[in-house]
Amino acid sequence: MAEVETVSASPREAAGKGSARQARRDGQVPAVIYGNKEDPITLTLERRLLVREISNPKFFIQLIDIEIDGTKHRVLPRDVQFHPVSDAPMHVDFLRFDPKRKITANVPVAFKGENDSPGLRSGGVLNVVRYEVEVLCTADNIPPELSLQLAGLEIGDSIHASSVTLPDGVEFVISDRDFTIATIAAPTIMVEETTESEEGEEGAEAPAGEDGAEASGDAEGSDDGGDNG
Repeated sequence: MAEVETVSASPREAAGKGSARQARRDGQVPAVIYGNKEDPITLTLERRLLVREISNPKFFIQLIDIEIDGTKHRVLPRDVQFHPVSDAPMHVDFLRFDPKRKITANVPVAFKGENDSPGLRSGGVLNVVRYEVEVLCTADNIPPELSLQLAGLEIGDSIHASSVTLPDGVEFVISDRDFTIATIAAPTIMVEETTESEEGEEGAEAPAGEDGAEASGDAEGSDDGGDNG
């Protein structure tokens, strides 16, 4: 299991909207720890610290030790509520860790061996169907990512769930079908229509201008002739 980070928090004695609003005005974010058939614990986290934690793409799949008044509570982040306008975190739900309880988690996929894929080297495109896959396992066994190998894949080949080797104790939530995670698609060819160049258009207008000039000259000559007569 990966190293568990410790995050400091403060107890929040009063519950309710009024207490939560005051906490936010003080630069704190209200939160709750629940689960394991124990009483929930209300707390507050420093907003700056929480924003840093949320910026980690693996925030929801890593265990955290929340320390309140010297006591650590091992939890897994389960939900964050954001402000609809500012997108600032408004409230966080943490689930108490239970080594025997299996939970669902979305694990990101990572692709390896792009340079060893004949399909990609010949101009094919990696079409990712699922950037994350949902797995079922205990909270301390959630894999940080699933590494998928592209080496040897040709255009038209696919990576299915059955080709992924999962760690012991981890299984896909979708178990009734061999779902697709990615494919190697043929390149898309764009055909552009050829248009006349500006130079060609200017050349087509030139004779009209010359004719106009000659006609003007003839007209002047006619006037001169009339004066001489």
